[in-house]
Amino acid sequence: MGKRIGILGGTFNPVHVGHLRSALEVAEQLDLDELRLIPNARPPHREAPQVSAQDRLAMVEQAVAGVPLLTVDDRELKRDRPSYSIDTLESLRAELAVEDQLFLVLGWDAFCGLPTWHRWESLLDHCHILVLQRPDADSEAPQALRDVLAARSVSDPQALAGPSGQIAFVWQTPLAVSATQIRNLLASGKSVRFLVPDAVLAYINARGLYRAQN
Repeated sequence: MGKRIGILGGTFNPVHVGHLRSALEVAEQLDLDELRLIPNARPPHREAPQVSAQDRLAMVEQAVAGVPLLTVDDRELKRDRPSYSIDTLESLRAELAVEDQLFLVLGWDAFCGLPTWHRWESLLDHCHILVLQRPDADSEAPQALRDVLAARSVSDPQALAGPSGQIAFVWQTPLAVSATQIRNLLASGKSVRFLVPDAVLAYINARGLYRAQN
């Protein structure tokens, strides 16, 4: 049996309980050896975060400290180019054994946007895709993805076989928390306690992050 490794990317600006709860649920449900949170340096589909990569990395490290299943991978922060998932997957694959399983964890909205990703059709050559499906998701996948789902989807995520190539849906506890909401609360001087881990909140306060500039 090879290793079972999940990856969850994002700007984590800041990392919050929604990210962390999703990561932990997937890691436990799929019996992963580890799930790596991978902060983006320059996300291709959105504006660059106003908080430094070093601060975002530090917050994720604080958030997962003491949680054995969750780890942090900073490889995208070391690249001087946009954070394309295909590059990350190819880099990871080069480090893993042939039989190791790699699981790319995506929210439903990100999954629906896959056809706009760089070399998106090559992703499944390197990993399985786990789609976090919330009960309140009401949008439909675009036609290009429906064709891929028809050919590659597996109804039971526990039945994903081999190192890569298939798609499964994982039901999630819906936590209506967003990084945008947290940034707005902080900018207006309101509390974000219980939306982020205490260690992350202490880091934000110590560094004065996301506060309104006078």
